Amino acid sequence: MITRAGLRTMLAKRMFLGLLLVAWFPFFVRAVQIYAAANLPQAAFLKPTAETFRQFLDQQSIFVFFVTVYVGAGLIANDRRANALQIYLSKPLTRAEYVFGKLAILVTFLLAVTWAPAMVLLLVQIAFAGNFTFLQNNLYLFPAITVFAAVEVITVAATMLALSSLSKSARYVAILYAMVLFFTSAIYGVLYAVTRSSSFSWISLSADLEQVGNIIFRMPAKYDTPWPVSLLVIVVTVALCGWVLERRVRGVEVVS
Repeated sequence: MITRAGLRTMLAKRMFLGLLLVAWFPFFVRAVQIYAAANLPQAAFLKPTAETFRQFLDQQSIFVFFVTVYVGAGLIANDRRANALQIYLSKPLTRAEYVFGKLAILVTFLLAVTWAPAMVLLLVQIAFAGNFTFLQNNLYLFPAITVFAAVEVITVAATMLALSSLSKSARYVAILYAMVLFFTSAIYGVLYAVTRSSSFSWISLSADLEQVGNIIFRMPAKYDTPWPVSLLVIVVTVALCGWVLERRVRGVEVVS
């Protein structure tokens, strides 16, 4: 119920539909690139590789940020402002159902700008090539795209939902989320400038996702931080967000 209502509400907003359309623009650019590589001899240098799909998901990061802010900032904050949490939790609805219902809204839209276009792009490559050679040589791309999209989406969605539970202002939540991402990246940037080493990349959540993403796609690690450390930071972040949500939602539960 919560998920369906949330999806309908967002899809009724023209501005958000415009954002989703813009988020698919890189897909169309890549599709043209793949078509040219398959049909124009002089464009052979555009031939896609496994790294092409990794780069595509990196490009989508900016849209992940905007969709997360647009959809997620008010998911719980707006309910807190309107005292709707008391109404939700006074019904036969558990805290877990409420939280996962809200989470599913954001996860659905994030997958729509990460996993979905990446998978369609892979199918487009097969269609334009007219054979399964690329797929046979890179069969791991299907699980790699799926796993990385899941890790990225769950991490950012959980972070935003936890922050949304801390305030009654969606605008404040959006600012707080931006600060979490940019401030941690800024701290790492300062440490890198001082030490000239990327060993402190684990401080930046964005860098952690990049590091784990490269490993999932069987590419060289981007930073000196061991990838298990980056993965541990992601896991701890999600766990911490779960703890915050459990505490904040429980605090307004009404027992009838």
